[in-house]
Amino acid sequence: MTRTALIVDDHPGFRASARRLLTACGYEVVGEAEDAAGALAAVERVSPWLVLLDVVLPDGDGIELAWQLEHVPGNHRTVLVSSRAHEELASALEGAPVTGFLPKDELSTATLRRLLS
Repeated sequence: MTRTALIVDDHPGFRASARRLLTACGYEVVGEAEDAAGALAAVERVSPWLVLLDVVLPDGDGIELAWQLEHVPGNHRTVLVSSRAHEELASALEGAPVTGFLPKDELSTATLRRLLS
């Protein structure tokens, strides 16, 4: 079974890199969004298995969006990514309904597989 993924980030270059990485991990990328509003609509529309979600979005906070996604029907997992270090976000991440967090510079097929296995 192919797992599906949605990439949420406001930088086209990161979305392109994430698409290549997810494809290499065996995911079918079923959508992309550049902001929180687009992400919420896309999750409702395509019901991805994985939401790769940037913490900082132009119209909102990815951590807050993760809480909103908890109320969207479906069996998705949310992995937060950021250019900021985990230590900077630790208190905000505490208790968040996410599978995990990866700094963008540590995002790789190995780290993603390890987090999602």
